[in-house]
Amino acid sequence: MKKRLLGYLAIAALVLSACSTTGKNETTTSTDSSSKQVINVSTPGELSTLDSGQYSDVNSSDMIGQVTEGLYRTDKNGDPELAIAAEKPTVSEDGLTYIFKLRDAKWSNGDDVTAADFVYAYQYVVDPTNASSSSNRMDIFKNASKIRQGEADVDTLGVTAVDDHTLQIVLESPITYLDQILVGTPFMPKDVNFAKEKGKDYGTSSENFVGNGPFKIEGWTGANESWKLVKNDSYWDADNVQLEEIDVQVVKETGTGVNLFETDALDYTTLTDTYAQQYKGNDLAHYVPKALVGYISANQKRDVTGNLNVRQAILQAIDKKSFAEDILGDGSTALNGFVPSNFAKDPSTGEDFREENGDLLPYNLDKAQASWAKAKEELGKDQITLELLSSDTASSKKTVEYIQGQLEQNLPGLAITIKSVPLQNRLDLQTAGDFDLVFGTWTPDYADPINFLEFYDSKGGLNTSGYASASYDQGLEEARTTLANDADARWKELLALEKQLIETDTAVLPLYQGAVAYLQSEKLQNLQIFPFGRTVSYRLAYVK
Repeated sequence: MKKRLLGYLAIAALVLSACSTTGKNETTTSTDSSSKQVINVSTPGELSTLDSGQYSDVNSSDMIGQVTEGLYRTDKNGDPELAIAAEKPTVSEDGLTYIFKLRDAKWSNGDDVTAADFVYAYQYVVDPTNASSSSNRMDIFKNASKIRQGEADVDTLGVTAVDDHTLQIVLESPITYLDQILVGTPFMPKDVNFAKEKGKDYGTSSENFVGNGPFKIEGWTGANESWKLVKNDSYWDADNVQLEEIDVQVVKETGTGVNLFETDALDYTTLTDTYAQQYKGNDLAHYVPKALVGYISANQKRDVTGNLNVRQAILQAIDKKSFAEDILGDGSTALNGFVPSNFAKDPSTGEDFREENGDLLPYNLDKAQASWAKAKEELGKDQITLELLSSDTASSKKTVEYIQGQLEQNLPGLAITIKSVPLQNRLDLQTAGDFDLVFGTWTPDYADPINFLEFYDSKGGLNTSGYASASYDQGLEEARTTLANDADARWKELLALEKQLIETDTAVLPLYQGAVAYLQSEKLQNLQIFPFGRTVSYRLAYVK
């Protein structure tokens, strides 16, 4: 079936350029070898790392998920299933101690996957000297919070290797959804011997990485925009992996990806804005709701963005509904909270979290301008200029341009300058606190509101805003520990924490709940697109 739409010839030069820069015969590989298990796909941004302890972006997480596997993986229905864990764990009566038996599995360099590989990986993430953005994710394990805060040694973490094929995990509090958590990228193992040998170079290129997943990565230097995933014959479940090669290229402009798809040079590419709208009704276009949040984070260590009224004015001055429907147009919706819709339900009533907690500081021009007037009075300024940082992908650029227009139109005296840089540069600038406002996205690894709310834990690696609230941190800690066995009380605490985060402190400025819109060729079957966590998996995919 042909999919061509009029109007794309104007960027044909981009198509030729994009094909030539990859150095491929990949374009012809896909079309000339329909019987071969080879596909060509795009990713919307650069790969920043293959280190499961250092990633902080979805693109890197997606690739790590293709080449590494933890105790659990995601099945065809999106649910956790056993992976490196050979059988269901033995669980103590108090629900705190889990004993996992590991299957015989290999790293791609031939090393055995052992319990020590999990211990090393988890200790690396929690160790404050490594500054992992996922460090607070380890707080489910005994002593993790103390280790992060420098109050305990890293070897006291509640994860130990009983022997090569037996892993013991001791939790801080019982968790009924541990299998969902352990699917997440921070909980992937590392080949301990290889990782120690590489040191800080681990994960910085395909040569400095070994995986144990369905594919191996080849040709990634750490800076280039194309690489290959090839079938890993050492993978324990290799008999059920059909794809032999996946040629990946970074395509930041949606129009380029569409044209590459239209010329059969891509078998999978994402859609945004007008392209997502134009392809509705096409059999090759797919739209999947996702628990992804697009947000603005304000640097609270700077005078202007550290002002509460400034943040509340900015949040309420943006017409999110118009943005989601008219600019994104990919199924995304306006979001007036940090926890998205259709993500988590009240344990007693079944009511959706977002519905129950309501709209928090939604678009309201009168309130925005009132807060803005107060802010200017408090700051003693009538003219204010702020820089808005983002990555340089097409969707990010459109987002920040819309925000710029809304804020300059609706808040008198405000000028917004835009700084769009490659993703890794944006992450580096955030970590260094070198920004006024930054646009980013976040998607959780498991379906619990705390996976969003702990983003702004003052001691968490993802919180680059400078927001620090003792009461907020305490609420998170209670939700993780003392309230773990009281579902109703915990739920109420999570509702209250979100209101504090947005209505009271306005630490985050949520914009929209995302969706994944994409084009998939007819020959590509069984592609997995996830509603949260990593976006895509090729493990079950094949060419028909």
